[in-house]
Amino acid sequence: MADDKKHAEIDAALVRQLAEILNETDLTEVEVERGELRIRVAREITVNAAPVQYAAAPAPVAAAPAAAAAPAAMPSDPATIVARAGEEVKSPMVGTAYLQPSPEAPAFVQPGDKVKKGQTLLIVEAMKTMNPIQAPRDGVVADILVGDAQPVEFGEALVLLEA
Repeated sequence: MADDKKHAEIDAALVRQLAEILNETDLTEVEVERGELRIRVAREITVNAAPVQYAAAPAPVAAAPAAAAAPAAMPSDPATIVARAGEEVKSPMVGTAYLQPSPEAPAFVQPGDKVKKGQTLLIVEAMKTMNPIQAPRDGVVADILVGDAQPVEFGEALVLLEA
């Protein structure tokens, strides 16, 4: 039991050190492996405020193109996603998105597919655990907003679901 407590203290210190490295270097993620221990620390990029502007005032049509022009360098930028109609299915964790159950298998869903509540849309792997991301309701897949084997952040939009 004492080893577990010591191990937890080491983990907390390591996590703090990794977080400091992120802040000092402006990286978005860092990962360390020591034997069986693997720690990954990541943060969401907060460079732009466009998602807040879209969320606060999605109706003005003239404002949307001007705001979307600024983050054009980042195609996976949430600002371009929020402007779309539909419900975003967001990642509940930091990890890697996979669009199919195995490399040789077909994708779970494609744009245009009708899905039922609870149906698996994709998988997010976190710490070697495969976590199915399920449809929150019945609907139609309007768009898949991430690529296969793409790293994803907590709260990042993964799939756009229409009624």
